[in-house]
Amino acid sequence: MRKYETVFISDPDLQDQQRSELFERVRNIIARENGILLDFDEWGNKKLAYEIKKKLRGHYVCMTYGGTGELVTELERNLRLSDNIMKFMTVLLTADITVEELEQEAKEAAKNQQARKEAAEQAKEEEEEETQPEGDDEAPAEPKAQAPPADETPAAVEEGDEASEPVEKTEE
Repeated sequence: MRKYETVFISDPDLQDQQRSELFERVRNIIARENGILLDFDEWGNKKLAYEIKKKLRGHYVCMTYGGTGELVTELERNLRLSDNIMKFMTVLLTADITVEELEQEAKEAAKNQQARKEAAEQAKEEEEEETQPEGDDEAPAEPKAQAPPADETPAAVEEGDEASEPVEKTEE
């Protein structure tokens, strides 16, 4: 068995339901051909380096899986036939790997994916907390220092004179 990685770019204008059906079809091909899906990582919509099928953006997905050459042939055939796939590329990562090693990697990948998901949710919650406006339940803000009224001079306040009485200016 061999370990492969396939990156494909799907149409960014697909509805969420259509996109999930497309991804499910790809997963089914791997399962039908006795492959082991290690990681299915959606990178999201990104800007393309050049225009493909009159599109400037694409939805990127990276899959890591184990299987045979027949699996890759069947997967690429289906990707080529799909109108929703703009580009794809498959790379051989490991030429000789056992099924047990692949299953162990699949378990580790599932743990890593769960940890990434939890970290993303936590970061989202922290971001939401930071952007919430101050509510009534929070402690009141400290009062700002007030400047002395305009008719008092700073010298009179510093010297300890009566600050409540305004200083009169006389013209000579």
